[in-house]
Formats: sequence, C-alpha cells, structure tokens
Amino acid sequence: MDYFILILIVLISLTMIPIIYRLVKGPTAPDRIIALDAIGVCIIALVGLFSIYVKTSFYVEIALLLAILSFIGTTAFSKFLEKGDIIERDNSN
Repeated sequence: MDYFILILIVLISLTMIPIIYRLVKGPTAPDRIIALDAIGVCIIALVGLFSIYVKTSFYVEIALLLAILSFIGTTAFSKFLEKGDIIERDNSN
C-alpha cells in the first residue's frame, strides 16, 4: 500500500506541471484563477496522501485549512475580476 501511495504522490506532482504552465502563461485572468484553484486542489490531495503515508491525522487538519484558504482565495479573485473591488464600501455619506 505504501508504494501505491508514493506512486499517487508522484503522479499528482507530475500533473501539476501543466497546471503551473497554465498559471504562468495565461492567456486570460480567469484561466490563471482556475489554474491556481487546481493547484490548491492538488496540494490538498498531496497533503492528504502524505497524511495516509505517515499514518497520522495531523496533516488532515492542514489539508482542511488549505481547502478553506483556497476557496476564499478563489472567491475573492473571482469577485475582483467581476466587480473590480473585493470589499464593497458604503458611499452614502
């Protein structure tokens, strides 16, 4: 089972290469946001697999934290692209 997990870690790491290419090359900002989100998913998967490999649940908490941060980051970038501002200010004064 350990060899299988190591193979999965290597395969997920290799799949990150074209995603990183898309993050750097673009061509548009939404492409880069999707690539950044996909990298976050791959890192979460790698942390989860590493947690299984070392037989501890400590890294699962790190994976959950990364998932929350990835979701917030993707949402903030998307809102910024759509509206040009992340935090809406009240200008009624």
